[in-house]
Amino acid sequence: MEALIPINIVIADRSYRIKIAPKDEEVVRQTLKLINDKILEFKTMYAGKDMQDYISMVILWYATSQQATAPLAIQELWKQDLEQMEKLIDKALTNNG
Repeated sequence: MEALIPINIVIADRSYRIKIAPKDEEVVRQTLKLINDKILEFKTMYAGKDMQDYISMVILWYATSQQATAPLAIQELWKQDLEQMEKLIDKALTNNG
């Protein structure tokens, strides 16, 4: 089992210390940047709201965008799996032929 590493993250000007797998660090940091950029975007578009409102809007935006892209991501994974199986079958047929 891979050891978890502690990292400090900032969401909406608040700091948190979390533990993640080292292989996930880049994705977590990219996601944090996306979230914080979106918070800033909403703050610019809707002046006068409090931070909780911005965070709520970002959560709704993020969850909606994830649902919209999930089927495509799953299809891409299936495609990769099928291509890998096809290569294995071709290799087996070549070796037996």
